[in-house]
Amino acid sequence: MQANTHVRQPNEDWTERAPVVHFVLDQDRLRLIGLSSNDAEQQIQFLTTGVTVTQFREDIRAVDVVARTSGANRLDPTKLLNMTLTSKDGRLVPLSQVGRVEIREEDPILKRRDRTPTITVPSDHDDSVQPPQVTMEVWKSIQAIISKLPEGYRIEIGANAEESVKANIALAKVFPIMLVCMLVIIIFQVRSIPALVMTMLTAPLGLAGVVPTLLIFHVPFGFNPILGLIALAGILMRNTLILIGQIKTNKDEGLDDFHAVVEATVQRSRPVVLTALAAVLALFLLHFRRSGARWRTRLSAGPPRERCLPWFFSLHSIPFGFVLSRSNRQLRA
Repeated sequence: MQANTHVRQPNEDWTERAPVVHFVLDQDRLRLIGLSSNDAEQQIQFLTTGVTVTQFREDIRAVDVVARTSGANRLDPTKLLNMTLTSKDGRLVPLSQVGRVEIREEDPILKRRDRTPTITVPSDHDDSVQPPQVTMEVWKSIQAIISKLPEGYRIEIGANAEESVKANIALAKVFPIMLVCMLVIIIFQVRSIPALVMTMLTAPLGLAGVVPTLLIFHVPFGFNPILGLIALAGILMRNTLILIGQIKTNKDEGLDDFHAVVEATVQRSRPVVLTALAAVLALFLLHFRRSGARWRTRLSAGPPRERCLPWFFSLHSIPFGFVLSRSNRQLRA
């Protein structure tokens, strides 16, 4: 990661190893004084951290009673060899005669994930590139290391890339149900297959603003842009339903197809434009509020710029599609 020019300040979350005192018992000397390893362990634990001798109940809780020696020397590693054990015949034997002290380096904190010891290596990235691009560059550069890992060891991608994949998988499970519910609600409202098709065809118009915006401002197409695109598609279909309803109202008042479309477009242009401007200005406030949550900033990074162009297309494509469908129907008649 340090060799990658787009990575900034890589680090790992495990701290430096700390020295730990280990007391190794000499089994031959223990047998000479009539003690077993378990007996010596209990006496050393009593001299240092303490031994649970009994319990008593306090309301609904069981409280341990711990017996240990008093004084500040019990936790001093330099005084460990001066402590004494009691043999079977009551003689006091210094610890220095039944074992030796070893100092080893150990990790003071072991972090686990899914019950597996895990080392996390986070880093920042260059602002000129997108996070997924840096992730893929690092992932390709460590493939040689991954292929040589022993059994039981693995390297996985985490952080935003992992969370984005999880969110997309969860979203893909409910997307078919959402689409079916949308179709049912729209068909009950318009009661016309051509109007249903025209309404659904306006949903992809959001891509006309989303794709250029994400490319220009170097925003990855992650979970938040997908969520904004779905919301934008819903707003575009809502405007389509409003415009189709106005066209039907104008036709019921006696206007022909062409003039009904023209009048509906003129009547509904101002509400659609004002709604678009209100949404753009509201999301701009979230975009420039740097002290807010990160997801809020990312969610608002696209829609303020990408909403204007789709609404412009919807105001022109819906009347054109309505007139075209009516013209084809009259030609067939």
